[in-house]
Amino acid sequence: MASSNAAAGATVSAPAPPAPKRFSLLFYSYVPDILERRDPFRAAHIQGAKDAVARGEMRMAGALADPVDGAVFVFDPATPTETIEEFAKGDPYVQNGLVTEWKVRPWMVVAE
Repeated sequence: MASSNAAAGATVSAPAPPAPKRFSLLFYSYVPDILERRDPFRAAHIQGAKDAVARGEMRMAGALADPVDGAVFVFDPATPTETIEEFAKGDPYVQNGLVTEWKVRPWMVVAE
């Protein structure tokens, strides 16, 4: 008597991966002489980022190095784009001409 296996020939698929988290990145491009010009504004610039982290809007931030020509800010998925834009417009580096360009881009995180 032959046994029957209902699963024989059936394909078993792996579960679908979770949807990526959609963070937002704020990119700054700095003036070439940022290191010489930032001192009067640096404490307030850093405090603004720390305050955004404390409010749960931002996850982390920092300058690009070698060369120091910009910065990247990682915002929480729940933070609206308008809030990020307000952050940039209120940043002392932006207000005092140390940032030549800034932009907000979505970042789809698939691995943590």
